[in-house]
Amino acid sequence: MTDRFRLTLAQLNATVGDLPGNAALARRAWAEGRDAGARLVALPEMFLTGYNTQDLVMKPAFHQQAIAMIDELARDCADGPALAIGAPALDGAELFNAYYILDKGRIAARVFKHHLPNETVFDEERIYAAGAVGGPYAIDGVRIGSPICEDAWFDDVTETLAETGAEFLLVPNGSPYYRGKMDTRLNLMVARVVETGLPLIYLNLVGGQDDQVFDGGSFVLNPGGDLALQMPVMEEAIAHLDMVRGEDGWRAEPGMRAHLPDTMEQDYRAMVVSLGDYMRKSGFEKALLGLSGGVDSALVAAIAADALGPENVRCVMLPSEYTSPESLEDAQAVAERLGCHYDTVPISAPRAAVTETLAPLFEGLAPDLTEENIQSRLRGLLLMAMSNKFGEMLLTTGNKSEVAVGYATIYGDMAGGYNPLKDLYKTRAFDICRWRNANHRPWMQAPAGEVIVQRVIDKPPSAELREDQKDSDSLPDYPVLDGILEILVDRDGAVSDCVAAGFAQADAERVAHLLRISEYKRFQSAPGTRLSKRAFWLDRRYPVVNRWRDRTGEG
Repeated sequence: MTDRFRLTLAQLNATVGDLPGNAALARRAWAEGRDAGARLVALPEMFLTGYNTQDLVMKPAFHQQAIAMIDELARDCADGPALAIGAPALDGAELFNAYYILDKGRIAARVFKHHLPNETVFDEERIYAAGAVGGPYAIDGVRIGSPICEDAWFDDVTETLAETGAEFLLVPNGSPYYRGKMDTRLNLMVARVVETGLPLIYLNLVGGQDDQVFDGGSFVLNPGGDLALQMPVMEEAIAHLDMVRGEDGWRAEPGMRAHLPDTMEQDYRAMVVSLGDYMRKSGFEKALLGLSGGVDSALVAAIAADALGPENVRCVMLPSEYTSPESLEDAQAVAERLGCHYDTVPISAPRAAVTETLAPLFEGLAPDLTEENIQSRLRGLLLMAMSNKFGEMLLTTGNKSEVAVGYATIYGDMAGGYNPLKDLYKTRAFDICRWRNANHRPWMQAPAGEVIVQRVIDKPPSAELREDQKDSDSLPDYPVLDGILEILVDRDGAVSDCVAAGFAQADAERVAHLLRISEYKRFQSAPGTRLSKRAFWLDRRYPVVNRWRDRTGEG
């Protein structure tokens, strides 16, 4: 006997804490599913609260309001398809990450998450209780199993669901992006399908939340692991999926097949999405940044223009006597090619005033890094003044290489509300610039073409805080620096691992030392887009005061 079951999959962008707004999105998705003849409308993990809530969800007033809103949704969505939505749940005194099935005006079922991730950006063991492994729920006589996100990364929950009569699996997720995550998910879900013999629907959140980007990319697998549907990456989408039951059980009919971009495009789009959502969700419409004529600020300008529209981005050149004519030309050219507003605010006069003010205290002391940092801090002061006056969020532009070794001035060029490049190494920043110059997509709001002038990419990087300064005066060349950092940070390796990989011990020791002593700067730095599993903030948490030394070499 053949039967059909239509689901509406809503890959939408929730906002943490916006319970009414998220509920409104759920109602609209439910109405669209009702109009399409769906029997179940599904939303991702913790959609009602937004995700990742961190400690907010433990606040009684918050989770009680969310639970009350679930009851409202059940009543509002009584006349039509069932609604599946993630939200917190209380059972006795314990708080759970739950998936609610709302049907015919009531809560028909609750599924509690069993495997609680406690690594990278997740601390769910300290927030939620672990739910028992249960069986499927039924919608119109069809038995559906819903392992919640991490529960599908292990075989026990899905096998139990299959053994207790689940006919297919609907997996709600709040799974954030890191480079290569799509392949990891797909491989794991194929394993679950092969083990259980059941079709699997992987439904993920989309949108930015602080440093994390939920990249969507929801998909459906048939028995055997064949891909039946692929939703787009990093954009909202609603898909209507038809499940058909034949003699061999349920299968998904072929649906949309969205293009999956390569990792370069995914990284760039993640930075665009995270910045745009960070701005929008925190109430800012416009941004500004210091445009130095260098590659990092040019890339941030392009990201901001693509995310917000060029008309909403102010680029400010703040030259000193050390700013080269080429940097002045390049900064203006980048702003003009992007179509952004461009201002020039010289800092020579305020720098002279500060120097004069400090002269009695500094008498007899030779100029050093102090005077260089005064320039950077003056720029930070002036940019923050403009941010206050114009209501524009200041963006900071340090890449992961600089953030790692402290090659940035705290309260100077580190000032700002968000840093799209925080998890992007310098060598990859050059590659991303070339990619953006050669590619344009419909989601980019800035013009196509070579928006980052080639000279910006080609010239030796310099902070231009003293005569003829180059980054290589203070740091190993970036390919060497990034190679060492990839071992020390991304692989959590030691100096000896760097030496074994072919790097000079002196370079490895120096970088390890700089990495350690710069922790206090990172502790006070702006949030930024997470692109890897070892981003600075929640992924990699080190004490600020730390007297341990790597005895494999660091001094």
